[in-house]
Amino acid sequence: MAGGGGCPAAEPDGDAALACEALRLLRIEPAAPGAARAGSSRNALRKRRRWERVLAARRAKRRQERQRSRARRAQGAGAAGRGGGGARAALARERLLEARAAGPRLCVDLGVAARMSHKETSRLASQIRRLYGANRRAEKPFWLYLTEFVAGSLIYEECFRMNDGFSSYLMDTTEESYLDLFPSDAIVYLTPDSENVLEDIDPNKVYVLGGLVDESIHKKLTLRRAEEQSLRTARLPIREYMVKAANSKNYHSETLAINQVFDVLVTYRETRSWPAALKAGVSSGKGYVLPDAVKEAEIPPHDNAQENSLFCDDKERRVQENQTPDFKQRHEDECA
Repeated sequence: MAGGGGCPAAEPDGDAALACEALRLLRIEPAAPGAARAGSSRNALRKRRRWERVLAARRAKRRQERQRSRARRAQGAGAAGRGGGGARAALARERLLEARAAGPRLCVDLGVAARMSHKETSRLASQIRRLYGANRRAEKPFWLYLTEFVAGSLIYEECFRMNDGFSSYLMDTTEESYLDLFPSDAIVYLTPDSENVLEDIDPNKVYVLGGLVDESIHKKLTLRRAEEQSLRTARLPIREYMVKAANSKNYHSETLAINQVFDVLVTYRETRSWPAALKAGVSSGKGYVLPDAVKEAEIPPHDNAQENSLFCDDKERRVQENQTPDFKQRHEDECA
């Protein structure tokens, strides 16, 4: 034992060092193993207990500091992992703002939304969310408008109810009509009933989609609306690049949901290929497929029986040339 301090000569560490320091301050010699504490004064015991509480508090504080340090390290690692997501979000924002300045522009015409039921309106709100998500991910996005988006209307309420973060979507929403925003000669209303085929996407044009869900049966509604407004119309080149596929219901439809039409448009912008674009947006449930898909379906299945027959015929010829018993037995086993 060291003189005066009551601690071992070897340098103590951790809690032991704190204990030794407390005993030095109190001038209390540590009790020898097995020694009774009967001779300790009440004052010394009180001091000892007080310092034990101090040491316990210090140990608890060190534990808390270690926990906070681990939490800070974990938070830093999480932020580093999210850095890629932040960069992608910044790039998406930059592309969208470029489209806002240079085009092309796409409007969803909600002036026809009042014709839908509550269920159809909810489906349209969901399609708007998908359309926006696809546009945000696109390498060559459009700038989007929701026109005649009237506060308090059913579609207005459904968009905010169903789509988290809708108020922060990077697009324009307005109660005005597209006719109030753009010159008529710059507008192309896309409708499946048009006689004109959309051949290319012009960044100087504004493309309008009727805000109707594909389940709604409104024959030529968007075509009549565009004609009444003396607007140019066009349809997707489905008939020009796809063929009707046989199905049990003999169902074939060129009417697509607005997010499906958008998938065709944005894919065409990126690939400059109508077959690739139509494949991306036109589901097989519409009854149309690319010609290549039909050719693949018409390829006859592999005829294993015929191949096996040819194989055995060849084996028969070799049996005639080689009449050894072992060869003949193997031939019979294989062609049985």
